[in-house]
Amino acid sequence: MKISDNDRVNKFMDDLQSVSPDKLEIIDSLRKIFFNANKELTEDIKYGGLVFNLSNALIGGIFPYKNHISIEFSNGADFSDPSEILEGKGKRRRHLKIFEKQDIEAKNVGAFVAEAVKN
Repeated sequence: MKISDNDRVNKFMDDLQSVSPDKLEIIDSLRKIFFNANKELTEDIKYGGLVFNLSNALIGGIFPYKNHISIEFSNGADFSDPSEILEGKGKRRRHLKIFEKQDIEAKNVGAFVAEAVKN
């Protein structure tokens, strides 16, 4: 199944379909959120997941784990997060853990992705 211009992304998604089809549906939804936020994003495979770049700068990524999917934001520490949904204590990076599809809306993923592509 070809979903990307990047063959490595297609292989990653095909492998995910074989190993964890439930995660594939969530990751596909998350990819769409990233691309709807900015059509100029490019994606690749790095660090064991999908990463998104804008003007050659890494803005974030989607990483499958055994019990959840992590959405990482390179500059998440700068985001507005009044509900303190973002996790992480590092200098720059913050993440969201997605356990089921409903978490995408409940954790306001679209707003955080929109912030990631504007920074």
